[in-house]
Amino acid sequence: MENEKFGYIAIALIVLFGVVGVLMLEPIAQDPEYHLFTDQRTVFNIPNFWNVISSLPFLVVGVLGLYSILRSHRACLIAEMKAAYILFFLGVSLVAFGSGYYHLRPDNASLVWDRIPMSVAFMALFSIIIAEFVSLRWGSLLLWPLVLFGVFSVIYWYGTESGCEGDLRFYSLVQFLPVLVMPLMLLFFKPGFTGTSGYWYLLGAYVVGKVFEYFDGFTQDMLFFLSGHSMKHLVVAIGVALLLKAYNNRRLMQHGRLE
Repeated sequence: MENEKFGYIAIALIVLFGVVGVLMLEPIAQDPEYHLFTDQRTVFNIPNFWNVISSLPFLVVGVLGLYSILRSHRACLIAEMKAAYILFFLGVSLVAFGSGYYHLRPDNASLVWDRIPMSVAFMALFSIIIAEFVSLRWGSLLLWPLVLFGVFSVIYWYGTESGCEGDLRFYSLVQFLPVLVMPLMLLFFKPGFTGTSGYWYLLGAYVVGKVFEYFDGFTQDMLFFLSGHSMKHLVVAIGVALLLKAYNNRRLMQHGRLE
């Protein structure tokens, strides 16, 4: 109980300071240089080929996840949160199309279709971890508000960019605040299932992917055939695959609390 008490306090403080801190910032516009990826090679008449094609693993692992939930029923899940698991893997699947479309012609308009499915998947995952580790009731209640806020954050950003101002503050909350909060839930609350390592693998893959993205050009210099951004796609898709494997192999904990 002491661990959980500390967890609640730490989460409350991070959320409070994160939200207040972000809102106190001046509006953050999208850096135009974000669209200037290192690897711009055209292969088979497809521009930015490797960044486009490296998005396909998201479709593979997303469809496998949906199959595991809807057809084979192999995944061990919370029945009351089935919509969240479906939204997560559906969002991952759609990232393949959104990311592929964006990299064909990188600009703010196409970036919308990359960020919306990512936000849906991210917020669905956030609600799943809340339900499995903290409170099933709160995870269920927060699912749709979180998903809608994720979609809103992207639409709001694009609307402000179209108005020549640009404001990424809400989207930054969607992308980074859960990354800070979810590890605390994994550390300080009792899991409802075995196989929690799948969440750590995915979070670790996300962080490693961000590092690859930051060193986009350096990675291509080292690997030649793949840039840092392409590696980010592959690493994060592998992280989702490891989480799916954990879902398929885990079981309900006898002392776990799902209430």
